[in-house]
Amino acid sequence: MPAISVIIPIYNVEKYLRRCLDSVKNQTFTDWEAICVNDGSPDNSVAILAEYAAMDARFKIVNKENGGLSDARNAGMAVASGDYILYLDSDDFIHPQTMEIAHTLAVRDGSDIVSFTYDRIYRPQLMVRHVLGMDTDNVVPRRMHKKYNVARIPTLITDDIYEYATERTHNAPGKKKKWLIKHCQVWKNLYKRELIADIPFIKGILFEDFPWWSQVMLRNPRTTIAPLPLYFYIPNFGGIVLSAKQLRIMQSLCTGIKTAFLKYQESATPYQMKKWSENFQWYFINWAFRKIKYIQSDDEKVAAQECFRELERIGALDRPPFKWAKKLRAQICDFIKTCSAE
Repeated sequence: MPAISVIIPIYNVEKYLRRCLDSVKNQTFTDWEAICVNDGSPDNSVAILAEYAAMDARFKIVNKENGGLSDARNAGMAVASGDYILYLDSDDFIHPQTMEIAHTLAVRDGSDIVSFTYDRIYRPQLMVRHVLGMDTDNVVPRRMHKKYNVARIPTLITDDIYEYATERTHNAPGKKKKWLIKHCQVWKNLYKRELIADIPFIKGILFEDFPWWSQVMLRNPRTTIAPLPLYFYIPNFGGIVLSAKQLRIMQSLCTGIKTAFLKYQESATPYQMKKWSENFQWYFINWAFRKIKYIQSDDEKVAAQECFRELERIGALDRPPFKWAKKLRAQICDFIKTCSAE
């Protein structure tokens, strides 16, 4: 069995796919398999995958009908055999030492998760170039060439992931801000396979990372935090998030909130529930409710009302932890009543 299984969902990314696969092929760590899930892609991605699989047997292809990102990740997880799992989106790429660093730290610390981050300079750089009409496809980030001495990488090891995982990135005290695991993107971590093997992604929703990550945290994973920019995230200028209707985004967020909340009600300790509510739950409720201003038709308003009424029904709007959250709850309740009156 390989040490690491890299799961790569693929759909309509022929423009970027070689760069992504090359970043895997060129890793300084060699004990890996790449599970390339062809999610019914209609473009030339299939031919590119066949090319890489013929060149290197570590690239393995899973073909399936189109089912979306969550479904593709689940399909990849079903056949992955590595001790650790790394998720990589097919229009992104990783630093050559990503696997070397993450695996070394996981083994050294006996950790279930090794958390790194993405290059926060590269993505804004591409956004500016896109606005100016400049090339964004052939820009190589400077940090791609940086050489890391693994033995000298500063890390923090914790058995309380709730102290560091957060959507609240602006107000961490003192030096703690350096160690925050910001947001829920699944591709910023290396995971022990046994930790996540039975946690599927919710099929058919956007922002599926949030409910999935919430459930992963519930298992109290021992975590090594190494805040290195090892992942290079490409803005999807015309992709699913930017072009999706606001109602679908809102519905997806509410589905994620409901799923995670019910899991926490079922098995979280009071401490876990408190921290999750403060650092995740109400930030996603706020994000979902902000979509209301973009909704125009009566049918969409009714659909939005049903989403928030369901959150109210299960108790997900109870006990807001902050003043702004209490105000938000009142606004949501007014929205539900107003729609009902109409």
